[in-house]
Amino acid sequence: MSLTVTPFREDFGAEISGVDLSIPVLPAIKESLNALLARYAVLIFREQSLTPPQFMVAAEIFGELMDQQLKKYVLPDYPMVGCNSTDDLPRKNGKLQVRGENYHTDHSNERCPPKATTLHALQIPPTGGDTQFVDVRKAFDDLPESLKIKLRGLRSRHVHQSSRSPRELTKLSPDDLAKIPTALQPLVIRHPGNGRPALYLNTGRMEGIEDMDPDAGFALIENLYQHATDARYEYRHKWRSGDMVIWDNQAVMHQANADYDPEQKRFLYRLMVKGQALSPAEL
Repeated sequence: MSLTVTPFREDFGAEISGVDLSIPVLPAIKESLNALLARYAVLIFREQSLTPPQFMVAAEIFGELMDQQLKKYVLPDYPMVGCNSTDDLPRKNGKLQVRGENYHTDHSNERCPPKATTLHALQIPPTGGDTQFVDVRKAFDDLPESLKIKLRGLRSRHVHQSSRSPRELTKLSPDDLAKIPTALQPLVIRHPGNGRPALYLNTGRMEGIEDMDPDAGFALIENLYQHATDARYEYRHKWRSGDMVIWDNQAVMHQANADYDPEQKRFLYRLMVKGQALSPAEL
């Protein structure tokens, strides 16, 4: 196999061709793909046709697989594999209520959040349903130096759903909710692969800022969120059937869109790769 890398912008987002992920890759290709993920944060592989076991092997190029947090959205025969399906989505006033609206990073309430998340598209509506990504490394780089200093050492507790969440997350029974972890996470993390600082935000889960007045803490989170989600930091992925997309949860936030006909089927497999405990950036 000979990889061809087509970047979408400098160091953010790249399409990778010349690799068939339905068969195991050589160690040199694995090493190259991991380096590309660390650099570009979002990798797109077109025209893949993967069974659940093949998808699992492809995701394992990037590390050990991680259990899905919500067991109700997994394949019965392959419980490591989640599924994003139109059939599972409620509707409100005729509009789909998709999981993953509003920019976020996956499972930030875990002590060791996933290194990466990957989706494989089996069925895609003719229009809509894009996934947007924003580069929170570049967003941090562009902050004023005075604000970077202010963020030093700040942490936020990430829970299942923040008391001021802009979106409603999956409702859980008291027993299931008790099994969901919480974690204190730095507002600015050091990327475990390349050392770059990055904002670490998830407004759906962040319960203010530790040792800060609640209103002031939430206001700071909102200001950082509005900055980080500016269009200049965005790559918008228009799905095609057969796409496999993997993204680095320590380098980007992402969001789903419900702007497609609810009668149109949208179905994707989902896997996560285990990460490590986050370290604060040395600012």
